[in-house]
Amino acid sequence: MNKWGKLSLGMLLVAGLMTGCGNNNKENTTAEGSGATTNTTAAAKTLTLGTSADFPPYEFHKVVDGKDTVVGFDIEIAKNIAADMGAELVIKDMPFKSLLNELSSGRVDMVISGLSPTPEREKAVGLSDIYYKAEQAVVVREADKDKFATMDSLKGTKLGIQTGSIQEDIAKGIEGAKLTSLAKISEIVMQLQSNRVDASIMEGPVAKAFVKKVKGLAITDAKPEVEDDGYVVGVKKGNTELLDQVNKTLTRLNSEGKIDQFVTAASELAESE
Repeated sequence: MNKWGKLSLGMLLVAGLMTGCGNNNKENTTAEGSGATTNTTAAAKTLTLGTSADFPPYEFHKVVDGKDTVVGFDIEIAKNIAADMGAELVIKDMPFKSLLNELSSGRVDMVISGLSPTPEREKAVGLSDIYYKAEQAVVVREADKDKFATMDSLKGTKLGIQTGSIQEDIAKGIEGAKLTSLAKISEIVMQLQSNRVDASIMEGPVAKAFVKKVKGLAITDAKPEVEDDGYVVGVKKGNTELLDQVNKTLTRLNSEGKIDQFVTAASELAESE
């Protein structure tokens, strides 16, 4: 598989982060609920996050107190990074394939979206330490669970895959597989339900979330293998100040056991009505 807005002149003087222009994607703004130690300043700081919020429990939309909100354990990590900086977090939801371009162009300050540290990505942007690892899973219609129980059984099949994801790279290595690459996991699920594809490769937590929410789907015993199975935060190449802060926050969260707590809470939220 798995995701920099307008900054004021005061922000440029205080933090030296990149400016950017807005886009037409839906934005959610938050700086609360992180539990991190904040550093308050006289000038308002803004930290703009790029994410693809169709990837539960990493990042997804949920109605909270009557308002559509981007939530997930990646979002909790982003809140903590912003809070440690004394900044307001602005969330920009966009297609996964657009994230790194938006980052490189300076329209978002960082990307957190189930991002794997591939060599290609490392050349293009700055990548943080790995903060989480998850297994890959194969999702099929329930009736086909035994039919596609091994990776060999996927040879020559039609696979629904998220565009630009690590799962797309895995699928390309399956002999004879015909790929339908789509922007959103929900679109892939619809392809499965309508028999347009035979199977999909997804992140384990994402697969579990969709299988519990969507009747008629199942996870098979097939085990996709991938070397780049950890997840990182992306920042603009050369922005060592922000990257150092990101890694500092990640170290704190891991030492406190917070990331595992975020994963559990986000998974429960994704499964709730």
